[in-house]
Amino acid sequence: MKYTQEMMLQSDSGYCMPFEEKGKDVEMSLGYGKQKHPKTGETFFHHGVDFPVKHYLLSAIATGKVSGLGNDAVHGIYQVIRYGKYEVTYAHLSNVFANYATEVKAGQVVAVSADMLHIEVKYNGEELNPLEFLTMIYGNMKALEQNGTPGAVPQFVTIDMDVHTMYDKDQKEIEDLMMRWFPDYMQDLSAGIYALPEHTELALRNIFTMSAMKNYFFETLPSMANPLGMGMRSIPLAEKVQNLLIADFLNYMALRHQIFLSTMSQAVKKKPMTKP
Repeated sequence: MKYTQEMMLQSDSGYCMPFEEKGKDVEMSLGYGKQKHPKTGETFFHHGVDFPVKHYLLSAIATGKVSGLGNDAVHGIYQVIRYGKYEVTYAHLSNVFANYATEVKAGQVVAVSADMLHIEVKYNGEELNPLEFLTMIYGNMKALEQNGTPGAVPQFVTIDMDVHTMYDKDQKEIEDLMMRWFPDYMQDLSAGIYALPEHTELALRNIFTMSAMKNYFFETLPSMANPLGMGMRSIPLAEKVQNLLIADFLNYMALRHQIFLSTMSQAVKKKPMTKP
């Protein structure tokens, strides 16, 4: 399929590549079309492209809507997002942040890859080489940059409540750290390399137990940004949980990577952190 003017994707939120590579060029482990199976050596038709990105945050490419979610033997956990007449599938995922029917914008973090990422693309139901599609997206990004509009910056889905924490003044710095280190944090938690301190886990259990007893949950329709359906009276609960989770992420950064917030004093940095 050759690209024509009518196939150019329009997006009011700009454009973003699926993931950011960490200090190196993007590598592809398996291309589109006829390929040799890396394990069996047999020739087969590969319906997408694979990238060796282990536990990477994955972003929405443009303005779109999640049109499918699933889990099967071929794709593992997968997510399909419709962008105009395009449908883009992210497969072999370890986690999904944007649920079915969720509207997304360019740069919004929608999922996390597992040990690799498989991408498939269709236009009007017709399969095409994802590299050609990604090349078009990259071209759109560069065209906007030349006109003085930078490409979309990856961003997390946030809860739709006016929640404040003791870290509000450091929000931008913490978000930047999470964009770089959150997948490593989740991977180390999953592998048991890092564990929640006992007092943090106990505090979270107590908060959720008391909240369930007071019927704080499911006052509103649940969403991916607010999966427990919390209402306005739950804001103090959300703030407590946010404080605990952010504190634990910063504890992880200090213990595992010796990285601290720039606003932390030298005395705080030298103070022993909580070990799991």
